[in-house]
Amino acid sequence: MSVIEALPPGVTFIIGALAIPFLRGVVQKVWILVLPLLMLGLVWGVPDGAPAYVSFLDYTLIPVNGDALSRLFAIIFSIMAFAGGLYALNHCGTSEITAAFIYAGSAIGVAFAGDMLTLFLFWEAMALGSTIVLLTAGTPQALKAAMRYLSVHVLGGSLLLVGILAQINSTGDISFTAMKADSFATWMILLGFLINAAAVPFSAWLPDAYPEASPGGMVFLSAFTTKTAVYVLIRGFPGTEFLVFIGLGMVFYGIIYALLENDMRRILAYSIVNQVGFMITGIGIGTEMALNGAAAHAFTHIIYKALLLMSAGSVLLMTGKRKCSDLGGLFQSMPLTTVCGIIGALSISSFPLTSGFISKSMISQAAVDETLTTIWFLLAAASAGVFLHAGIKFPWFVFFQKDSGLRPPDPPLNMRLAMVLFAALCIGIGVFPGPLYALLPFPVDYVPYKAAKVLTTLQLLLFSGLAFFICLPLMKRTLTISLDLDWFYRRALPWAVEALVKFFGPVHHGARAAILGGVNRGIVRVFHYVGPKGPLARTLRAGSMVYWAVSLLVVYLVMNLL
Repeated sequence: MSVIEALPPGVTFIIGALAIPFLRGVVQKVWILVLPLLMLGLVWGVPDGAPAYVSFLDYTLIPVNGDALSRLFAIIFSIMAFAGGLYALNHCGTSEITAAFIYAGSAIGVAFAGDMLTLFLFWEAMALGSTIVLLTAGTPQALKAAMRYLSVHVLGGSLLLVGILAQINSTGDISFTAMKADSFATWMILLGFLINAAAVPFSAWLPDAYPEASPGGMVFLSAFTTKTAVYVLIRGFPGTEFLVFIGLGMVFYGIIYALLENDMRRILAYSIVNQVGFMITGIGIGTEMALNGAAAHAFTHIIYKALLLMSAGSVLLMTGKRKCSDLGGLFQSMPLTTVCGIIGALSISSFPLTSGFISKSMISQAAVDETLTTIWFLLAAASAGVFLHAGIKFPWFVFFQKDSGLRPPDPPLNMRLAMVLFAALCIGIGVFPGPLYALLPFPVDYVPYKAAKVLTTLQLLLFSGLAFFICLPLMKRTLTISLDLDWFYRRALPWAVEALVKFFGPVHHGARAAILGGVNRGIVRVFHYVGPKGPLARTLRAGSMVYWAVSLLVVYLVMNLL
């Protein structure tokens, strides 16, 4: 076995990423594009099982454990790194792309980790890499968002570590396999995973942080953190019914806040939460069809969400504006960006012949197979909501609403190529789903294009679109702020601390003064008696001392006789 085969693919990618700052000019750009393709070939060929083991203390680490599920996620992470690198070539700095590639390599490391300690190391490397991606945006808002982002992920990582150590202590096993949420250890592990998945009520960190990244930075951020969380949930907690409710909560949370938003990138950030909610619902259902659907939807979501964010990032880069109320009419001067944005919007809405349709419909079918009627209706309603906020609202207000007078051109060639690549994948996977289905962890016996399914979906989406235009005056956004749960730690917590300081400050000072005053008075009183001039310091005659000694002896004898 060669060293390359035994080395985790994620480590190989990270080492390659660390070479980027030492390269210059064309060589650096070529390496940025070649490295993910080399990684794609490497992860594609990872065999099933563990090629090597590493002894650590009394445990055996499994840095690489290949199977269909891990390869699926590693493949899409590699494709995403290539497209993200292509998109970022001309507007992201060397440090940002390096951090983004370390972030991507760490996600690949998580996908192949066969034990929980290896998983945790790559998990934390992801948090570090993604924080640096945020910081390199270089704005005051990005700096503050990065600090909040890091705080949340340090909390999530700490909970995960507590759970891992408790699990090792109780079972003596560090392998990463399916678990049940029935102990303190597994609940801590599950909670650590859910924080990275942006599960309600821990969702606010995502729309708080991601929109503050650079146009290319947000494309990278959209792909890895939440999807690695989906991967570990599929691997670690399949069929946990509690996750169905978490997923449905995320689905409707994302829809409501996206409809309220005016910032185009925050709309798409909330949409990430919404789409991950579909995946987590499928994981909670837990059947082979549902888990295949969750994995397939994670794969397709990375592509169409990146395409939407590339479109939005191109608008931001070429206009300097991100509010829907400041945009409109851009289709006249940015036709390619408009077309790619529409394809991404149709894909996220699960429009037939797009990638979203062939993956999301598997989750709905799993609900039908298990006769989960209520869940199916909720997923159908949520699909209509997705079409409202991402399928129509985003492209309409950015590209087609009342002309803003802006006439920016389409972005540079590399950004256009990245968008065209992912737009082609959205259509190609939607028309020919077979190759994706072949990569899924379980055998697929599912035909997405049946007349009833297609007609039901089209009716749902068309009536949803009709409702949007009927309610168009209500959909127009103004310069308002929608309070999310991050208000509690961004505003309420500092106010609470300040109020406590104001209340307890005077109490503290008063109590301190009273105690110190009492101590000082006690010292003065003691000094009064024992000081050089005190009564206890005076010289006594020998007779007096004999008198007191005899008196004490008599008292002692009397007490002893009694």
